[in-house]
Amino acid sequence: MDEKKDSKIVIEGVTEDGEAFRPSDWAERMSGSLSTFKNHRIYYSPLLSPTVQNGNKGILLDTSLQDSNPALYKYIMDFAKQNKLKICSQRDPSP
Repeated sequence: MDEKKDSKIVIEGVTEDGEAFRPSDWAERMSGSLSTFKNHRIYYSPLLSPTVQNGNKGILLDTSLQDSNPALYKYIMDFAKQNKLKICSQRDPSP
């Protein structure tokens, strides 16, 4: 099984100092990069969506975004590193 295909990255909105990252809607803003708007609703991409991890807002980033949109992937990872956000890898639990 291709591990890259089945992996996700969670970027938590918590800094190295343990403080919540501001602004509080950062995850929705970031996820809006790949979202669509239809019938007065926002639909987030399965490649990039807001999430809650350990009670903190964050984003769920599918690593396949690195192949389909390398510039956006690099931007998101650089953003997380520059703002010293917690970055975690996880395997996709779906079959």
